[in-house]
Amino acid sequence: MSVLLQNLKIELKSLADRKVAEHSQRYFKTGPGEYGEGDVFIGLRMPQIRSLAKKYSKLSFSDIENLLKSEIHEKRMLAVILLVNAYKKAAEPDQKKIYQMYFKNKKYINNWDLIDVSCPHVMGGYLYKNDRSVLFKLAASGNLWDKRLAVMSTFYFIRNGDFNDSFKICEMLLDDEEDLIHKAAGWMLREIGKRNPKEEEKFLDRHAEKMPRTMLRYALERFSESKRKKYMSVKRKIAE
Repeated sequence: MSVLLQNLKIELKSLADRKVAEHSQRYFKTGPGEYGEGDVFIGLRMPQIRSLAKKYSKLSFSDIENLLKSEIHEKRMLAVILLVNAYKKAAEPDQKKIYQMYFKNKKYINNWDLIDVSCPHVMGGYLYKNDRSVLFKLAASGNLWDKRLAVMSTFYFIRNGDFNDSFKICEMLLDDEEDLIHKAAGWMLREIGKRNPKEEEKFLDRHAEKMPRTMLRYALERFSESKRKKYMSVKRKIAE
């Protein structure tokens, strides 16, 4: 462990806040049988973590991997933010190394906030110009976080006007039972609609009847009230 990492860990302890930690334990569903079961928080807020990421930007990749493997949620969050920041500044060969490190350690990127803050930049950024087949394997897996990675990685594609794989993955997940997947898929459909409402409507015209209610509700958030009612009424008729 480097001196820099030792200093960081000392500073993390000094910033820990029990009340914030208790709130986070509840908010991120860490109880028995919940999606974040067993996750450990020490009580840092996101602005603090982002500030630490700037201060400790010189940490080596081995130090970042050390953080990423921690049982403490805030350390893993700090690690993925450090990777995002490094990826944005890196040349292509180093971007590949960062992506490979990220993917190799994806089992530690195991809550929705860790995924959402990082995978659109690292996985999405790298796969935008490379073979994307891994996303479809993740989407077809039985693992909640792998599926969330697949959906959220496409946010980068959407921002670049490329919607096809987002639609394909959302279609694959129409029968998924996880609410966190319904929310992510609906969110990506909404993002597509911000940029091209007609394309989102084409997808909804084909699939609204089958879409989980949460996915549909998220997808419709920016629509007019009349259009929301139109699509939600189709969903209600099927439910009845």
